Amino acid sequence: MKYLIGLSCFVLFYSCSNTQEKIRPTIQDLTQSVYTSVTIQPDSLYQAYAVVAGILDQNLIEEGDLVTKGQAISQIINNTPVLNTQNAKLSLDLAKNNYNGSAAILSGIADEIEAANLKCKNDSINFFRQQNLWIQNIGSKADFDNKQLNYQLAKNNLTLLKNKYNQTKNQLNTNVKQAQNTYQTSLISTKDFTVKSAVNGKVYALYKASGELVNTMDPVAAIGSASTFIIEMLVDEVDIVKIIKKQQVLITLDAYNGKVLEGKVSKIYPKKDERNQTFKVEAVFVNPPDILYPGLSGEANIIISKKQNVLTIPKSYIIGSNQVQTDNGIVTITTGLGDMEFIEVLDGITKDMYIYKPE
Repeated sequence: MKYLIGLSCFVLFYSCSNTQEKIRPTIQDLTQSVYTSVTIQPDSLYQAYAVVAGILDQNLIEEGDLVTKGQAISQIINNTPVLNTQNAKLSLDLAKNNYNGSAAILSGIADEIEAANLKCKNDSINFFRQQNLWIQNIGSKADFDNKQLNYQLAKNNLTLLKNKYNQTKNQLNTNVKQAQNTYQTSLISTKDFTVKSAVNGKVYALYKASGELVNTMDPVAAIGSASTFIIEMLVDEVDIVKIIKKQQVLITLDAYNGKVLEGKVSKIYPKKDERNQTFKVEAVFVNPPDILYPGLSGEANIIISKKQNVLTIPKSYIIGSNQVQTDNGIVTITTGLGDMEFIEVLDGITKDMYIYKPE
């Protein structure tokens, strides 16, 4: 009876072993990579904003147009800055006229100084003449004191007028400069109603139409490079430490039906996006396709390392983290490089041994 039971167990185990999938390890090249999603964007892509609010008069270009740095994109209407500029110009003209025009305030003070200078000279002559007479005991003390007082008052008045002239000149000069600054500021404000491109490139989007309200919070247009495109990738935080610049990137875009394109890592952004726990990584094409559009999507593998002629097994044959089932039972193995499907075996089994897929 015991013999029959043992024989039945052996047959059962033998039949299970025959139905269980088994393979031998294979020698092949192995590549380790980091998988990531991809979005294509133009280089130097930015959104153009207006620095003032108003109504959009017209877009001076169309989507898809090429533009140069400083070229006008959109024109905004607002009559207030125009009126302010006109008022500032009037104030500037008045200030200049007061300073050096035909009705200048300084010319009137200059005439007063000339008259005061003549009077001072006349009072000086009368004073010194009376002084000479007084020395000779000719004339009265009252006449001498009166001539001296008139001369002193004339000198004081001439000094006051000269000071008034200098002060008025400085004030008028300051008024001219202030009016000039106000006028220049108003001109700048008027120019701010023209939105201009900051780069040489292509207009990819216009967000406002004629007659719509424009403010400083919403973009007017999106502009970027017309020829250079960036591969934007979002790398999980567990993989970001493996990424370095100039690593090879293999890209497939949905628009190109699985065609593999090559790129190189060009930039790693150090700040993590807390919303999705990823880091932004950029790459550039080695040989870009002829036609690219912003927003094209796909996937990429960033190549971390490569090994040639290594012993590998499928990851699906591993039990736990480092064991496989063989004809000799469960064996512990030492693993190395791995990709999405295969993993390198450094020790524990040989290429001639069968391993069984866990059920």
